Amino acid sequence: MAGRPLSGAPSAPGRIRRRPPAVLAPVLAMLGFLAAACGTGPGSSPAAESGATSAATSTGPSSGSSIALPSAAVTGTPAPSPALVTSSGGPLVAGRYQPLWPFADETQVRDWQRSYRAGGHQPWHLDAGQTALAFTQGYLGFKGIDQLVDSTVDGAHARVSVGIRGEGGGRPGIASVIHLMKWGTGGDAPWEVVGTDDATLSLITPRYGSSVSSPVKVGGRITGVDESVRVQARGAGDTGLLGERCCVSAGGENRPWSTTLEFRAAPGRTVTIVASTGGHIADVERFAVTGVRTAPR
Repeated sequence: MAGRPLSGAPSAPGRIRRRPPAVLAPVLAMLGFLAAACGTGPGSSPAAESGATSAATSTGPSSGSSIALPSAAVTGTPAPSPALVTSSGGPLVAGRYQPLWPFADETQVRDWQRSYRAGGHQPWHLDAGQTALAFTQGYLGFKGIDQLVDSTVDGAHARVSVGIRGEGGGRPGIASVIHLMKWGTGGDAPWEVVGTDDATLSLITPRYGSSVSSPVKVGGRITGVDESVRVQARGAGDTGLLGERCCVSAGGENRPWSTTLEFRAAPGRTVTIVASTGGHIADVERFAVTGVRTAPR
């Protein structure tokens, strides 16, 4: 399935496989609202409940993809134990997932729902594809990843494949499979990014949902040639970049990589750890994220 930019209105939730619609400019133009009102496993998110679609069923880079690489097993983080997810405090989505973006807590979710019901404010929150691409381009700053390649919605879970344009008009290469969940109640519960499902670039350390302090060891596995992994820590909302380490030379078939990242964040805050690589045909060709909480003092 070839990817294309978003367009059109959000579709009703349900189990579907579709090419989500495009109109990204209005989405990114409205990100200023989120800076004030919205905060923001391995890689990523823990495995979804039994009714959710497995990441292994999401499409990976096709044979015509511009970043086709040797295959690697899809990695996933075990569901956090109750002790793990509550030890660092803070809000969770469905009691177990880290809220990465665009909302930092349920108060922000309810504030948006009231504004949407009153005047139709920012309807893109109801579309998993638009939310995933806005997260990629607006929050992470990966402007070159502008294609929606595939989307699977299963109840409260969605997995959206975002990617880069294929060379010579070919099929797009998948940069990441973003895991989202519905957060809140009612038919207008918005989508929240909770992690990524990782394949040829994974984040294993730190563990999803864990409590961390600076400096933190960051690592995972990668398949590729002459890769250069950049690691970042990002905060919620407009707190932006909290720390960065560039770059870690890596490559081979499912080989480990690791580094140490220093960052600055207040205790008890959600932090998104981002690993990305590229430089062959685009600045960023693949990325993975995981969510952690800063340790209390």
